[in-house]
Amino acid sequence: MDPIDADLNDLSGEVVDAAFRVHSTLGPGLMEGVYETCLAYELDKRRVPYVRQLEVPVRYDGLRLETGFRVDLFVGNRLIVELKAVESIAKVHKAQLLTYMKLMDQRLGLLINFNVHLIRDGIARLAL
Repeated sequence: MDPIDADLNDLSGEVVDAAFRVHSTLGPGLMEGVYETCLAYELDKRRVPYVRQLEVPVRYDGLRLETGFRVDLFVGNRLIVELKAVESIAKVHKAQLLTYMKLMDQRLGLLINFNVHLIRDGIARLAL
């Protein structure tokens, strides 16, 4: 597997830094949508391009199926960011992100759980 390129690493670092800012301001205990809105605002301030709630189609048997899957944030057309506000990250959350990465043919994803005491404990970086 080829290493993740420097630009993508920098982009993920920018998102992680923005998540730290949001978490240090708000702390845990809010709904996922609040964190998504605030993280988007932080990315706007940093002039980092992103799309919120991007629909992810599934290709099956030569068809493009609209399934209702949505990526929370697709940053810089290269990084998938899935946000959670749950007691703990489950295997299914990581599987969800990995599936989105495969469906969208993207190498790197961040899974960020804001419902933690220290945000560093809530960030998982997954690569294909």
